[in-house]
Amino acid sequence: MFLRRFSTLVLRRYSTAKTPKEWVKDKDIAVTALRPKKAKSDRIYQHQNFSDIKMIRTVGGKGGDGCISFLQLWCNERAGPDGGDGGNGGHIIFEASSNVSNLYHISNKIYGDEGQKGTDKNCHGKNAKHTIVKVPIGTIIRNEKGEIIGDLSREGMMFIAARGGAGGKGNAFFASEKQNAPKICEHGPPGEDVSYILEMRCIADIGIIGFPNAGKSTLLNAISRARPKVAPYAFTTLRPNIGMIQYADNFQLAVADLPGIIEDAHRNKGLGLQFLKHAEHCTALMFLLDASAQEPWVQYETLLYEMSQFSKKLASYPKIVVANKVDVPEAKENLLELREKINMPVIGISAKVGTNLKELLKAMRIIHDERKAVVNE
Repeated sequence: MFLRRFSTLVLRRYSTAKTPKEWVKDKDIAVTALRPKKAKSDRIYQHQNFSDIKMIRTVGGKGGDGCISFLQLWCNERAGPDGGDGGNGGHIIFEASSNVSNLYHISNKIYGDEGQKGTDKNCHGKNAKHTIVKVPIGTIIRNEKGEIIGDLSREGMMFIAARGGAGGKGNAFFASEKQNAPKICEHGPPGEDVSYILEMRCIADIGIIGFPNAGKSTLLNAISRARPKVAPYAFTTLRPNIGMIQYADNFQLAVADLPGIIEDAHRNKGLGLQFLKHAEHCTALMFLLDASAQEPWVQYETLLYEMSQFSKKLASYPKIVVANKVDVPEAKENLLELREKINMPVIGISAKVGTNLKELLKAMRIIHDERKAVVNE
């Protein structure tokens, strides 16, 4: 047994085959996306709700009331005040967690637990437990004026949104030399009532944008295990759908299928500003154009214009241009003219048939790595 293990060690040490660490260094292999081993479920489609921005109201728990009570002994019916204090109300706390992917699960109104009332024999009421609300890592917290007051950028970071009220004092607290038998106590005050705007800093590494029916949901369905709704009518996608792509070096790339954009979206036409805010929460963009449409380069110009009108920062995001539906006969001529018109590399694909998807997945990984390198400098 020892000789067998020793020979195995020797073979591994002097083998000419590449170890996992060595082949991951090969960029061509590292950026190669892996085909999922598990097939997609055949269950009926169920849409998963998604929210990347939300306004909520937080109310801290009310403090417990103090108690009015007098100690009674067998030899002294008036042995003095013994009313206990009330317990403190619970806080509302936001906590960053990697187990949460969006803000949809958070209620619009969150109330803290109330502290227990004080009782006789100087028994204080129990403090209420704090209400901890899990939010995605990278959540930005704004006040009602839109000012940033918190940034939960790391796992486990917390932000106290609303403090609970302090417990009220019992009559034992008010006893003094002049007042031996006080018949007063404090009511527990209410907790803080504060409203916030929660906003995710990043919902995906790459956001797919394009006109309605350009094939965004079909593409996400083809390159990931996500199951977005696909239909032949406009505005099928009303909320972002997130899909994950696994690469050979075990890196996962998050891709978002965003709602369709139309002309004058910056004026809130169609899904308008809602769509543009979703796009702002991605680190890079993919312009998906319909190559079978007449003059697809007009779509590209419209997308650029709408983003520049909404935000100059959004227009400066790194982007790749993809022409979909190249399996349609008239799309080949449009693709050649498109590359000349916009003077930018264009990847021609067919999300429905699966044409050229490997090249697209490599380009997506490369643009993500380039963006990450710039941010880290």
